[in-house]
Amino acid sequence: MSVVSRAGAVERNLLDALSATVYPGPAPSLDVAVRPGSGLTARRAIGLFESQIESRVLDLLARELKNANQSYYTIGSSGHEGNAAVADVLRSDDPAFLHYRSGAFFCARAAKTPGAHGPMDVLLGLVASIDEPIAGGRHKVFGSVPLCIPPQTSTIASHLPKAVGNALSMDRLAHLERRDEERIAVCTFGDASANHATAQAAFNAAGWATHQNVPVPLLFVCEDNGIGISVRTPAGWIAAQFRQRAGLRYFSADGLDLADAWDGAERAQAWVRENRKPAFLHLRTIRLMGHAGSDVEQLYRTPAEIAATEAMDPLLATGRMLVEGGFLTPDEAVGLWESTRVRLRAMADEALRRPKLTTREAVVAPLFRQDPATVARVPVAPEERRQAAFGTLPETEERARHLAMQINRALLDLMLADPRTLLFGEDVARKGGVYHVTAELSKKLGLARVFNTLLDETSILGMAIGAAHAGFVPFPEIQYLAYLINAVDQLRGEAGSMSFFSNGQYSNGMVVRIAGLAYQKGFGGHFHNDNGIASLTEIPGILVGCPARPDDAVRMLRTLYAAARHDGRLCVFLEPIALYMTKDLHEDGDGAWLATYPAPHQALAIGEVGVYGAAEGRVDLCVITYANGLWMSLRVAKRLEAEGYRVRVIDLRWLHPLPFEDLVPHARDAGRVLVVDECRASSGVADALVADLVERVPGVVHRRVVGADTYIPLAAAANLVLVQEPEIEQAARELLVGVTRSVSLPPDRPSAGGAP
Repeated sequence: MSVVSRAGAVERNLLDALSATVYPGPAPSLDVAVRPGSGLTARRAIGLFESQIESRVLDLLARELKNANQSYYTIGSSGHEGNAAVADVLRSDDPAFLHYRSGAFFCARAAKTPGAHGPMDVLLGLVASIDEPIAGGRHKVFGSVPLCIPPQTSTIASHLPKAVGNALSMDRLAHLERRDEERIAVCTFGDASANHATAQAAFNAAGWATHQNVPVPLLFVCEDNGIGISVRTPAGWIAAQFRQRAGLRYFSADGLDLADAWDGAERAQAWVRENRKPAFLHLRTIRLMGHAGSDVEQLYRTPAEIAATEAMDPLLATGRMLVEGGFLTPDEAVGLWESTRVRLRAMADEALRRPKLTTREAVVAPLFRQDPATVARVPVAPEERRQAAFGTLPETEERARHLAMQINRALLDLMLADPRTLLFGEDVARKGGVYHVTAELSKKLGLARVFNTLLDETSILGMAIGAAHAGFVPFPEIQYLAYLINAVDQLRGEAGSMSFFSNGQYSNGMVVRIAGLAYQKGFGGHFHNDNGIASLTEIPGILVGCPARPDDAVRMLRTLYAAARHDGRLCVFLEPIALYMTKDLHEDGDGAWLATYPAPHQALAIGEVGVYGAAEGRVDLCVITYANGLWMSLRVAKRLEAEGYRVRVIDLRWLHPLPFEDLVPHARDAGRVLVVDECRASSGVADALVADLVERVPGVVHRRVVGADTYIPLAAAANLVLVQEPEIEQAARELLVGVTRSVSLPPDRPSAGGAP
């Protein structure tokens, strides 16, 4: 036995065993069942055998190419080729969310899809060619628009929640469009991944919905090979966990026996399709040749175990079934292998000649799709529909309103205009959210479009991703910023990466609403007073808008909706809780933080900042801030302006990407910049802003005022770690030392360098 690679031995053993298989003579027809009682015909089995061979040969070629430094991915599907049967029993337009051992599934679906080239697509991915039709050389993934397979890069079943969301959305969309839905969704994963918290969230969410008679036409396929890299799955664990799982119908099949796999998968998919409920197909598989090409399987499995596993090769089982049934001769079975190997080797040679990614711009292009015309593509519902929902059209009302009310109105406006919008989360329906931002929306739009979810952020975001795949624009709500952390991979690893790994062909356009930031007067501690946004701003391609004022919130929400709908962008709308109900700015009763409702179609361009104070010409100080920092900075600016200083305050509005270029003229006009960032020092935007301005505006004098790197305590102690108005004023005055003011100070006022 080789010290490391068993690839050659697996191939030799397969061909030797097929050659030695006893052939009883030709069967009367290829259109009979391969065995009594099975629904799989011999003709169909031969086609699936070819797909199984293609998958195995692709694994071997991946290792050969890697050894020649011509390929970059060797995690294979060997031992899992029974999943070709799952592909065969499904419709070609059933959305399939596949894990990384789904090579035979991919080849089998491609084989029955006109114009598809499954093996060539895989080879182009292995060599990272830009001609690979789904990821364009960015990763080796199983994905294809014609095959209805969104690309996955998940190794921990993080794609399961969006499969649930997609299934949940299917019948919902069909009902909206007044048609019947026959499709189902399918997702595949391994036995080790089934233990992951993300997978458990998906199983729970599917069962939770089914328990309430909500349609979830989803087939979970667990390909159980008994091992995760080197960690063994306890014998019987998957069956024990899922045979009686609430809300999931359990089916099992032997993926090493093509006929049994086909019959079991057929029963499972038919049940899901008819009942519109989720099922769990437990498919027995093995893993051949280790976890990947670099995996030394002999370090954790004995030679006897490896040999016993290789003897169960599913390709050998399929070949023997066909030969012993008289449907292929041994020479035909071996010849099918050899001709496939020659054909795919020639494809590999062609793939190596195809071009690669060569520029940074080409690599990142799918992440930043942004049509300048998008901002003008905000829909407006017919006036009679708006009139019926609002009573009085909000843009005609002279009364100014606070942030929460105007967000509510903006959501209603957008959802009236676009029936393919959904709003969901914890408490958003009848209660109207914990801050009543969504009050009355379920009553006006119906529970089919505004509904409560289970208390699980992973499921909420997964539901949004799946709904976006189905054609909706979701507005999922995360109740508090801190609650995002346990589910952020649904944004980073799933929603955020989809455009990148599909070269823009798939996207997850959505607007995630998050109630966040701090200054809630001691309420709730760090879970409800969280001021860290690094988990959002590190996600490539995401749009993060953070309004401070009510009118800005309306225009920004419209912009983010349009970016989600038309550009497929992943958007986050970070709503400052402490400003939801704020009415006044400088003194009680001034109403300066209220605003009237912007006219329909008004939107803010992405990156457009707000400018307060001296808008043009030389100024003494430029303050750059956002959200609660804007409220405090404007109060400080008023006091400084009363002393004769010219102060310009910039509301960033957009926290990712930051509007660096738009800030440069303001920094040059002042020469002195104060960045007020209410987030934690290591989890905000201040460092990036200062670094960029120093590079672009040499000689600029700068200060930062940021929150402490700590969790936020209860009560008045919160003020000790959050940015406070006196800190802002002190930093401003330090920057203004030596500046000549335009008016004289009264004798009882402090000098520019004095204490605030």
